[in-house]
Amino acid sequence: MSESMRDEFLEKEFDFSKAIKNPYIKELKKQVTIKISPTVIDYFKEEAVETGIPYQTLINLYLTECVKEKKKLDISWK
Repeated sequence: MSESMRDEFLEKEFDFSKAIKNPYIKELKKQVTIKISPTVIDYFKEEAVETGIPYQTLINLYLTECVKEKKKLDISWK
């Protein structure tokens, strides 16, 4: 099916006149690039195997928990 045929089908089959913008759009994830040590990646990959949850999702869940609990890092160089 060509793109124009698909668009025509959508317009005929669905009424978009009352459509609203997604109210949760701000909550969507943002792709970022960060450097993470291999040890940390390995840890989350092992957890992923055990849980069946992708390691990237586990990292996001952990970071989300840190934000919700307002965890503070102990950054001291001894």
